[in-house]
Amino acid sequence: MFSFRLGSGLSLELLAPRHAQELYVAVDQDRDHLRPWMAWVDSTRSVADIQAFISTTLDQVANNSGFQTVIRSGERIVGVVGMHRIDWRNKFTSLGYWLVKDAQGKGIMTQACAAYVAHSFAELGLHRVEIRCATENLKSRAIPERLGFVFEGTLREAEWVNGGFVSHAVYGLLSSEWAEASGAS
Repeated sequence: MFSFRLGSGLSLELLAPRHAQELYVAVDQDRDHLRPWMAWVDSTRSVADIQAFISTTLDQVANNSGFQTVIRSGERIVGVVGMHRIDWRNKFTSLGYWLVKDAQGKGIMTQACAAYVAHSFAELGLHRVEIRCATENLKSRAIPERLGFVFEGTLREAEWVNGGFVSHAVYGLLSSEWAEASGAS
């Protein structure tokens, strides 16, 4: 079982079938908080829906195209962070994430994304990491901004979310920028 300690009682664990029930409860309890930004919330109606998602993430690991982790604060799952996929030809990945409402504002997602960025560049040898956020989701946009990503533009009406289109703010970070900022060059 993959597990990575972030510090301060935080850890990342490779998403696995054993997480299904607890993850479903987290989503179900925070539907109103997640719904404006996450298209999948309303179609996630049972533990079986979470189990199906976990199955696809395990296929992703088996195909060497990225991975997804739960974020634990102490013993509690408070969110998920992961790679949408890895494009090995172009040495690129994009990150996606969500956090329960009462875990926000504590630096949890910034730490989790920083670990993914470091792994993407230092361990996987990728060239670029991208994060796209709904333009109106200021808390989500703050993550790439804190991590030194460059705002590259807006994709207008890029995603259908719960009855309407949302535009995406696109942020990118190159390996050379990360190396310079982190002293890893």
